Amino acid sequence: MRRVVRLHAGVLALVAGVLAGTGLALMTAWLLVKGGPRVGDHLRLLGQYFYGYTVTWTGVVVGFFYGALLGAIVGWSIGVVYNVVAGLRE
Repeated sequence: MRRVVRLHAGVLALVAGVLAGTGLALMTAWLLVKGGPRVGDHLRLLGQYFYGYTVTWTGVVVGFFYGALLGAIVGWSIGVVYNVVAGLRE
């Protein structure tokens, strides 16, 4: 007999949150270090969705928290949906 392994949604939320937050913070920091006349035009558009986010060193911290929050929500949602589908298969 086969069994389907269930995911722990909280752990998946934590991992996805850390990865997304770190990713956004690193992207912002990379653009700041890289420099140039128009730094981060495309990434700056995230400020339309993430209140207070800008492509600045303060934005690195703000971006980490917003990225972590969004990543955690997405990770938790994936875990819950997977567990519901796995429950239907049993």
